[in-house]
Amino acid sequence: MQVLGVTGGIGAGKSSVSAILKELGAIVIDADLISKQVVEPHKSAWSEIRETFGDDFIRQDNTLDRKKLADEVFSSKEKKLSLEKIIHKEVISQIKARLADLKENGYAGTVVLDVPIPVKEGFLDTVDRVWVVVSHDEIRINRLMKRSNMSRKEIETRMLSQLTQDEYMALAHETIENNGSKEELKEKVKVLYNQFMEECKTTGG
Repeated sequence: MQVLGVTGGIGAGKSSVSAILKELGAIVIDADLISKQVVEPHKSAWSEIRETFGDDFIRQDNTLDRKKLADEVFSSKEKKLSLEKIIHKEVISQIKARLADLKENGYAGTVVLDVPIPVKEGFLDTVDRVWVVVSHDEIRINRLMKRSNMSRKEIETRMLSQLTQDEYMALAHETIENNGSKEELKEKVKVLYNQFMEECKTTGG
Protein backbone atom coordinates (compact mmCIF):
# COMPACT_ATOMS: atom_id res chain seq x y z
CA MET A 1 0.00 0.00 0.00
CA GLN A 2 1.29 3.46 -0.88
CA VAL A 3 -0.01 6.69 0.61
CA LEU A 4 -0.16 9.91 -1.40
CA GLY A 5 -0.83 13.20 0.39
CA VAL A 6 -2.72 15.94 -1.45
CA THR A 7 -2.93 19.41 0.07
CA GLY A 8 -3.21 23.08 -0.86
CA GLY A 9 -4.89 26.33 0.09
CA ILE A 10 -8.60 27.02 -0.06
CA GLY A 11 -9.85 27.21 -3.66
CA ALA A 12 -6.62 25.85 -5.17
CA GLY A 13 -8.26 22.62 -6.31
CA LYS A 14 -6.98 19.81 -4.07
CA SER A 15 -10.44 18.19 -4.01
CA SER A 16 -10.51 18.22 -7.83
CA VAL A 17 -7.12 16.47 -7.87
CA SER A 18 -8.34 13.87 -5.34
CA ALA A 19 -11.48 13.26 -7.42
CA ILE A 20 -9.31 12.56 -10.49
CA LEU A 21 -7.13 10.19 -8.45
CA LYS A 22 -10.28 8.39 -7.31
CA GLU A 23 -11.28 7.95 -10.96
CA LEU A 24 -7.81 6.48 -11.56
CA GLY A 25 -8.48 3.83 -8.90
CA ALA A 26 -7.12 5.28 -5.66
CA ILE A 27 -9.00 5.22 -2.35
CA VAL A 28 -9.47 8.78 -1.07
CA ILE A 29 -9.62 9.64 2.63
CA ASP A 30 -11.07 13.16 2.78
CA ALA A 31 -10.09 15.06 5.95
CA ASP A 32 -12.68 17.80 5.26
CA LEU A 33 -15.44 15.19 5.19
CA ILE A 34 -14.17 13.55 8.39
CA SER A 35 -13.97 16.97 10.08
CA LYS A 36 -17.70 17.45 9.37
CA GLN A 37 -18.54 14.00 10.73
CA VAL A 38 -16.61 14.41 14.00
CA VAL A 39 -18.57 17.55 14.94
CA GLU A 40 -21.98 15.91 14.58
CA PRO A 41 -24.19 16.34 17.67
CA HIS A 42 -22.91 14.69 20.84
CA LYS A 43 -19.71 13.32 19.29
CA SER A 44 -16.55 14.02 21.28
CA ALA A 45 -15.31 16.95 19.14
CA TRP A 46 -18.81 18.52 19.25
CA SER A 47 -18.83 18.27 23.06
CA GLU A 48 -15.36 19.78 23.32
CA ILE A 49 -16.28 22.66 20.98
CA ARG A 50 -19.42 23.37 23.03
CA GLU A 51 -17.38 23.36 26.22
CA THR A 52 -14.67 25.61 24.75
CA PHE A 53 -16.73 28.10 22.74
CA GLY A 54 -20.14 27.98 24.44
CA ASP A 55 -23.78 27.30 23.53
CA ASP A 56 -23.97 30.32 21.21
CA PHE A 57 -22.44 28.17 18.46
CA ILE A 58 -24.93 25.32 18.83
CA ARG A 59 -28.20 25.52 16.90
CA GLN A 60 -31.60 24.52 18.34
CA ASP A 61 -31.37 21.12 16.60
CA ASN A 62 -27.97 20.63 18.36
CA THR A 63 -25.97 20.93 15.14
CA LEU A 64 -22.91 23.15 15.08
CA ASP A 65 -23.41 26.61 13.58
CA ARG A 66 -20.40 26.24 11.32
CA LYS A 67 -20.76 29.66 9.67
CA LYS A 68 -20.95 31.49 13.01
CA LEU A 69 -18.04 29.50 14.41
CA ALA A 70 -15.94 30.14 11.28
CA ASP A 71 -16.58 33.89 11.55
CA GLU A 72 -15.51 33.74 15.19
CA VAL A 73 -12.28 31.78 14.75
CA PHE A 74 -11.03 33.43 11.57
CA SER A 75 -10.85 36.73 13.44
CA SER A 76 -8.62 35.27 16.16
CA LYS A 77 -5.48 33.20 15.67
CA GLU A 78 -5.74 31.84 19.20
CA LYS A 79 -9.35 30.68 18.77
CA LYS A 80 -8.55 29.22 15.35
CA LEU A 81 -5.70 27.14 16.80
CA SER A 82 -7.93 26.03 19.66
CA LEU A 83 -10.64 24.80 17.24
CA GLU A 84 -8.09 23.14 14.94
CA LYS A 85 -6.56 21.28 17.88
CA ILE A 86 -9.95 19.84 18.89
CA ILE A 87 -10.89 18.76 15.37
CA HIS A 88 -7.43 17.58 14.24
CA LYS A 89 -7.14 15.16 17.14
CA GLU A 90 -10.34 13.39 16.05
CA VAL A 91 -9.60 13.56 12.31
CA ILE A 92 -6.09 12.11 12.74
CA SER A 93 -7.46 9.32 14.90
CA GLN A 94 -10.00 8.43 12.16
CA ILE A 95 -7.37 8.59 9.40
CA LYS A 96 -5.00 6.30 11.32
CA ALA A 97 -7.81 3.83 12.00
CA ARG A 98 -8.83 3.78 8.32
CA LEU A 99 -5.25 3.25 7.13
CA ALA A 100 -4.70 0.47 9.68
CA ASP A 101 -7.92 -1.20 8.53
CA LEU A 102 -6.90 -1.07 4.86
CA LYS A 103 -3.46 -2.45 5.67
CA GLU A 104 -4.91 -5.21 7.81
CA ASN A 105 -7.23 -6.22 4.98
CA GLY A 106 -4.28 -6.50 2.58
CA TYR A 107 -5.04 -3.47 0.41
CA ALA A 108 -2.09 -3.01 -1.94
CA GLY A 109 -3.17 0.03 -3.96
CA THR A 110 -2.88 3.77 -3.48
CA VAL A 111 -4.53 5.68 -0.65
CA VAL A 112 -4.89 9.44 -1.03
CA LEU A 113 -4.98 11.62 2.08
CA ASP A 114 -6.80 14.81 1.07
CA VAL A 115 -6.06 17.39 3.79
CA PRO A 116 -6.32 21.19 3.95
CA ILE A 117 -3.69 21.59 6.68
CA PRO A 118 -0.47 19.57 6.25
CA VAL A 119 0.10 18.69 9.91
CA LYS A 120 3.14 16.63 10.83
CA GLU A 121 1.45 13.85 12.79
CA GLY A 122 -1.05 11.91 10.73
CA PHE A 123 -0.05 13.49 7.41
CA LEU A 124 3.59 14.40 6.78
CA ASP A 125 4.80 11.42 8.85
CA THR A 126 2.32 9.09 7.12
CA VAL A 127 2.45 9.81 3.39
CA ASP A 128 5.06 8.57 0.91
CA ARG A 129 4.73 11.68 -1.28
CA VAL A 130 3.19 15.13 -0.88
CA TRP A 131 1.42 16.78 -3.80
CA VAL A 132 0.60 20.44 -3.38
CA VAL A 133 -2.05 22.09 -5.56
CA VAL A 134 -1.60 25.80 -6.25
CA SER A 135 -3.52 28.38 -8.22
CA HIS A 136 -3.42 32.15 -8.77
CA ASP A 137 -5.14 34.01 -5.92
CA GLU A 138 -7.66 35.72 -8.21
CA ILE A 139 -8.67 32.37 -9.73
CA ARG A 140 -9.07 30.88 -6.25
CA ILE A 141 -11.25 33.80 -5.12
CA ASN A 142 -13.47 33.55 -8.23
CA ARG A 143 -13.89 29.78 -7.77
CA LEU A 144 -14.90 30.20 -4.14
CA MET A 145 -17.30 33.05 -4.86
CA LYS A 146 -19.04 30.89 -7.48
CA ARG A 147 -19.41 27.80 -5.28
CA SER A 148 -20.04 29.34 -1.86
CA ASN A 149 -22.01 32.19 -0.36
CA MET A 150 -18.86 33.78 1.08
CA SER A 151 -18.01 37.37 0.25
CA ARG A 152 -14.68 38.34 -1.28
CA LYS A 153 -13.57 39.75 2.07
CA GLU A 154 -14.45 36.50 3.90
CA ILE A 155 -12.51 34.47 1.33
CA GLU A 156 -9.47 36.75 1.57
CA THR A 157 -9.54 36.48 5.39
CA ARG A 158 -9.57 32.69 5.17
CA MET A 159 -6.76 32.66 2.63
CA LEU A 160 -4.65 34.86 4.91
CA SER A 161 -5.31 32.54 7.85
CA GLN A 162 -3.78 29.58 5.99
CA LEU A 163 -0.21 28.85 4.99
CA THR A 164 0.99 30.88 2.02
CA GLN A 165 1.25 28.98 -1.24
CA ASP A 166 5.05 29.24 -0.96
CA GLU A 167 4.85 27.55 2.47
CA TYR A 168 2.70 24.78 1.00
CA MET A 169 5.12 24.33 -1.90
CA ALA A 170 8.07 24.03 0.48
CA LEU A 171 6.51 20.74 1.67
CA ALA A 172 5.88 19.36 -1.81
CA HIS A 173 7.48 16.51 -3.70
CA GLU A 174 5.30 17.60 -6.63
CA THR A 175 3.50 20.92 -7.24
CA ILE A 176 0.43 20.98 -9.49
CA GLU A 177 -0.53 24.34 -10.99
CA ASN A 178 -4.28 24.52 -11.45
CA ASN A 179 -4.91 27.69 -13.45
CA GLY A 180 -6.46 26.16 -16.55
CA SER A 181 -9.31 23.86 -17.54
CA LYS A 182 -10.47 20.64 -15.86
CA GLU A 183 -9.10 18.71 -18.83
CA GLU A 184 -5.64 20.26 -18.38
CA LEU A 185 -5.70 19.39 -14.68
CA LYS A 186 -6.76 15.82 -15.42
CA GLU A 187 -3.88 15.41 -17.87
CA LYS A 188 -1.33 16.74 -15.35
CA VAL A 189 -2.64 14.44 -12.61
CA LYS A 190 -2.58 11.37 -14.89
CA VAL A 191 1.05 12.02 -15.85
CA LEU A 192 2.14 12.54 -12.24
CA TYR A 193 0.18 9.53 -11.01
CA ASN A 194 1.78 7.27 -13.61
CA GLN A 195 5.21 8.54 -12.54
CA PHE A 196 4.30 7.95 -8.89
CA MET A 197 3.20 4.37 -9.62
CA GLU A 198 6.40 3.69 -11.56
CA GLU A 199 8.48 5.02 -8.65
CA CYS A 200 6.57 2.80 -6.24
CA LYS A 201 7.30 -0.26 -8.40
CA THR A 202 10.99 0.67 -8.60
CA THR A 203 11.38 1.33 -4.87
CA GLY A 204 9.02 -1.42 -3.75
CA GLY A 205 6.39 0.99 -2.37
